[in-house]
Formats: sequence, C-alpha cells, structure tokens
Amino acid sequence: MKKPLIGTVATFLVAGAAAFVGGVPAQAAAPAATSVTSVDKSVAKPVAAVNFAGTVALSNCSGSLVRMPGSAASDPALVLSNGHCLETGMPGPGQVVLNQSSSRSFTLLNASGSGVATLRATKIVYGAMTDTDVSIYQLNTTYASIQSRYGIAPLTIAATHPVQGTSIKVVSGYWKKIYSCSVDGFAYRLKEADWTFKDSLRYTSTCNVIGGTSGSPVVDASTNQVVAVNNTINESGETCTLDNPCEVDQNGAVTVRPGIGYAQETYGIPACFAAGNHFDLTLPGCTLPRP
Repeated sequence: MKKPLIGTVATFLVAGAAAFVGGVPAQAAAPAATSVTSVDKSVAKPVAAVNFAGTVALSNCSGSLVRMPGSAASDPALVLSNGHCLETGMPGPGQVVLNQSSSRSFTLLNASGSGVATLRATKIVYGAMTDTDVSIYQLNTTYASIQSRYGIAPLTIAATHPVQGTSIKVVSGYWKKIYSCSVDGFAYRLKEADWTFKDSLRYTSTCNVIGGTSGSPVVDASTNQVVAVNNTINESGETCTLDNPCEVDQNGAVTVRPGIGYAQETYGIPACFAAGNHFDLTLPGCTLPRP
C-alpha cells in the first residue's frame, strides 16, 4: 500500500502511517456506450476494449463510478476506491466508517482519459481496511444525470468471484495509465503491517502498480465488469511490512512475492445493496465487516 499522494501526505505522517499502493490510482473502465439499464441478452454484442470511461481521479488515489447489477438509472451514483484512500485517514484494524458525511470531489474521465466533469460526494457509504480495503461514496447526482450530461456510464461490479487466468486491466484515473495482466491466483490471507485482507486477488508480474494507483478498478477484459479494487504491491521483498505484503496460507505458512501486486475482490459488495442503491449490512449474503 502506497501513501496517498498530493495533499494528504502530511495527514498520514501525523498519523504515523504510510499509504498503500492504493495511494496511486490504476485505471480500468467500461466503454462510454455501456448502458445503465439492463442489457438485451438476445443478441450477442462484442465487448469494447477497456478504456478510461467511468474511472475517476481522487486527490490522492484512483477510483471508478460504479453500479450494482441491480442498480437503476435513477439511483444515486456511487464511487468505488480503497479504504486507505479515505480523506479521514486509513481506518485501523477492526474500524468501519459508515454513512459519514463527505463533500469529496472526483474528476470523471472519458474514454481517452480526459477529465469531463467534477463529481461530488454527499457521504461515505462504507469504508474499511479489515478483510478488504474498500471505500464507497454516494454522489449528489444520479447515473442518468451523469450519462445525459457527459455521456459516461458507470462500470458494473460483477457479483461472481473472479477466475484464475482471467485477463484483467487495472485502470488508474490518477495516472491515466492502464496496466494489463492476468489473475495469477488468490491469497488466503494477505498481511501488510497491522492490516489483514482475506482472499486477495494476485496479479501476474506485468501489473506492476505504483503509488497513486490505489483504488483503481480491476476490470475483466472480456466483460468490462469490475472484479476487484487495486490496493497494494510488495515493493522491496520485505515480509509483512507496510508496502511489502506477504501471503499467509491456511496453515500459517508465509510466502513473500517481491514485485507482485494485489487487489481486493468486490463480488461480495452487491449483496449489501438493496433497491435504490440503499446500503444495508444486515442484508442476506452481505459479508462486509460491520462496525
């Protein structure tokens, strides 16, 4: 995990914490033509190449405009990033940020990576660095309004577990860079300093993400759906330290993979949203950590 970048370094130094790779955004977005409404499955349509449309740049990280599989065009729009990218600082182990007021701004990008709008949050719907590393913001506008004004549709968060070997793109809105690699496998536990993440997605070596790519959507290249959120990489080969995560298996054996990056799976997030993009941790199937 890298330190969140510009404007936030001082905050984290005061807190005595460094930032995750999530500090620098990675890019992966769905095509601008993707509709918010349900897709007509009666006709097979080619999937456009992953680009920057729907990704966002934060002050210190990357992120993406996202919808759940059941979201409607009239629902309040959501932005996905890392928990360690929160403007309030990195949540401690066991800490959950829930329904906290926020006026954070996000630069919305088009397919070529140009900023086309400034979006603004009304609240942090959810934020945590326990088991996962995720933040979800609610905006003061709807998907329909964004698409009507700027021609940008949200990325859809897949509700199924990612598959080993899948071709993926890590799309950083902060750096306007797209990393291409595959899902190498999954870490039972990923330990970094005081934080532990469960069932983390491990990249093959070409997704050599850097600080500022934190919070970037990890997009399945065959579906253009979000399967994870980028958050860290082992930088220097150290064992289980900040910026040097290690894998821990079911038997407690530790493995260090220098230069290898990781992301936190997102397939469990849709189960925590009801109609109207209403977030509810008590919904059946919602397994996100609770306060």
